Amino acid sequence: MSTTTTTERVERVVIETIEGFGPDAEVTRDATFEALDVDSLDLVELGQIVDDEFGVKLEASDVGELKTVGDAIDLVAARAS
Repeated sequence: MSTTTTTERVERVVIETIEGFGPDAEVTRDATFEALDVDSLDLVELGQIVDDEFGVKLEASDVGELKTVGDAIDLVAARAS
């Protein structure tokens, strides 16, 4: 991977991806997936994008633990480091 992975870059990619799902609410680190109406298929798509961008695979057990956008950002950033 030629681009350095930073928490800021992970945050930007995750938030932009979720915004692409078309939620009615603002996408912030504190926003819950439930409040954003992000469903399991959206999370699968997010997982694919995270894998493509950062080489981080999100397993089903990981996704089940994610409640907020910040949870996803922190998990991906930790594994990409």
